[in-house]
Amino acid sequence: MAEKQILIIAGEPSGDLNASYLVNAIKEIKPEIKICGIGGELMRQAGVETYADIKDFAVLGLFDVLKKLPKFIALKNFILKKIREEKFDALILVDFSGFNLRLAKAINKRLPTIYYVSPQVWASRRGRMGTIQKYISKMIVLFKFEKDFYKQYGMEVDFVGHPLLDIVKPTQTKEEFLKKYGISLEKKCILLMPGSRKSEILNILPVMKQVAFLLKRQLPEVEFLIAKPKNLELALYKEILKDAGLDFKIIEGLPYDCLNASDFCLVASGTATLETAIMQKPFVIIYKMGTLNYLLYRPQVKLPFIGMVNIVAGKRIIPEFIQTRARPKLIADYVVHTLNNPARLTQITQNLAQIKILLGEPGASKRAAKIILDFIK
Repeated sequence: MAEKQILIIAGEPSGDLNASYLVNAIKEIKPEIKICGIGGELMRQAGVETYADIKDFAVLGLFDVLKKLPKFIALKNFILKKIREEKFDALILVDFSGFNLRLAKAINKRLPTIYYVSPQVWASRRGRMGTIQKYISKMIVLFKFEKDFYKQYGMEVDFVGHPLLDIVKPTQTKEEFLKKYGISLEKKCILLMPGSRKSEILNILPVMKQVAFLLKRQLPEVEFLIAKPKNLELALYKEILKDAGLDFKIIEGLPYDCLNASDFCLVASGTATLETAIMQKPFVIIYKMGTLNYLLYRPQVKLPFIGMVNIVAGKRIIPEFIQTRARPKLIADYVVHTLNNPARLTQITQNLAQIKILLGEPGASKRAAKIILDFIK
């Protein structure tokens, strides 16, 4: 019998992370399986033969998409050609909904199509539900509320919990980390997590830089860390920070060690809000994009907040400073007030502990792997 072969498509750093853990779990159960697709460094390390790298397809907003449209069309045609040529047993789509749902429609169920990490149709573009119902063979979701959402549309989906519960773990103690980077244990550390895409860094890091400047005036003993993903150039950060007049310690590839060492965090909306919640660190959500992109995007969002941590909670437990509210003084005043309020800090920690419970049980990737292998058997 020929070995099984799976095609997997991820298109963003968070997708690369989730897909890599899924691939590792699949190969743990079935080591001989061959997995090819589109992904990043983490997927390659997990043993995926990648045809293209996600760094060439990172976009934020409609205008980024339009600029890279020829690339996306070429990629879709390439994948369809591969499907015609190769004998794949299944296709796994990981988030990246703008591209992946169009691909699913073009394949038209000629290949069993599994969606892992649901498109955020519960937040915006519910018109995509028709595409999901028609072209997706199996849906595997990370959040309990997503299972409830799909049930309204008569769809049976598998809820496995969030893989971040297994992923978010520091590699060293807080003391070891601070000693390594020459930071006193007596000082408060504030962590900046301005995103994983170049466009996010360009829009959000300047705001965080100004917040840091204001915080330093009120909290002279504070130290600033920046968690830098490996996929972004250090020069990008240095250019933005060159006139800050502050010492930012830029740490590459150790986001969970940075979180573990921090007393407060400034976090771009996205997966990092859940990572920060799992580490139970007090934080604020900051997000800013190009004005035209924002004017096109915001009316589509049907929820009162955009941070995943608030969406999971079903209420605003972490403040969101989005677009016109992303004002440095407003943010800095909130941070100082919170750091000086022990009762408030305790309440935030308790709220975040509840979020961790709502994310399910550890072992999500293994559960998803078993569902997928049973499905393609």
